[in-house]
Amino acid sequence: MPRTETSPPEPERIHRAARLDDAFLAWRARRAVRRGMKPTAVSYTGYGSTEWVRVLGRVLYTHPERRDEASNRSRGWRSFTSIPVVSSPITVEIAGITHEVIADRGGVIDTVIPAKLPPGWQTIRLSAEGSEPAISDVYIVEPGTRFGVISDVDDTVMVTALPRPLVAAWNTFVLDEHARTPVPGMAVLLDRLSNMHGGCPVIYLSTGAWNVAPTLSRFLSRHLYPAGALLLTDWGPTHDRIFRSGRAHKRENLRRLAAEFPDITWILVGDDGQHDEELYSEFASERPDNVSAVAIRQLSAGEAVLAGGRSKHEQHDAGHTWVYAPDGAGLLSELNKVLPD
Repeated sequence: MPRTETSPPEPERIHRAARLDDAFLAWRARRAVRRGMKPTAVSYTGYGSTEWVRVLGRVLYTHPERRDEASNRSRGWRSFTSIPVVSSPITVEIAGITHEVIADRGGVIDTVIPAKLPPGWQTIRLSAEGSEPAISDVYIVEPGTRFGVISDVDDTVMVTALPRPLVAAWNTFVLDEHARTPVPGMAVLLDRLSNMHGGCPVIYLSTGAWNVAPTLSRFLSRHLYPAGALLLTDWGPTHDRIFRSGRAHKRENLRRLAAEFPDITWILVGDDGQHDEELYSEFASERPDNVSAVAIRQLSAGEAVLAGGRSKHEQHDAGHTWVYAPDGAGLLSELNKVLPD
């Protein structure tokens, strides 16, 4: 046979903004090391099945004598003064078995590890070399579970009432979680849904940054929202664009959850401020067997103006129930008419 010449694959082209961001992070890391700071693991709530666990967390530089620094820096603007440890090795202990994983270029840990765990809430440990382990809660979905809840955060469980371009900046840099306002009735709605059929997984899917995960977790707990995994994103440039796409983040995680739990039908909860309706309709059309119903919180006239208007998606997918109301009580009332007991 004639010999075929093949060219080596071209190296991946990294966006200039990403190269600048990497250089800035490297400079901050060198300063942190000179100041005696050490890598510390910060754990986030994860989820999984009885065969695997999706481990979520972050690795930050902190002073060894201030073990609570990572938690303190998660408040307000301080969350963005934290220094991520790029590509850091992390030890994950699950059911007495240790696994080695590597954080990404933003210090984020998001990996799936095979593990045998019983259903319900379990704990795992994350630790960086030379630091105290961080305890992480994970919800293990019971085999045979057929129902789950996926909810948006901004303007769905938490009132934002700000121009959309300023939402992330205000919520991240300025507002303390004590001053945030829950959407009336939404905690009761999600709690009732989460307890249907003896309990089910609850996932909070948001375009917020991982930096504010502890803040959002405290807010949800303080206002009695059911516990669940937060699926956030890492702000900043990627290898091919200046800013990450929030819509792509939500779309990818919806598809991932459908693939991970093919037998679960989800209630999708969001609001009518721009994109949730479109994304949920698209997902319901692609994976009709994975959607039970869609509950959309209607923004007030003032909230809609600040959000940049309401969604213009006028035609929903066929074959699924869509309910609308301005608060959780109204949505629960509408869902009670259509969902099985």
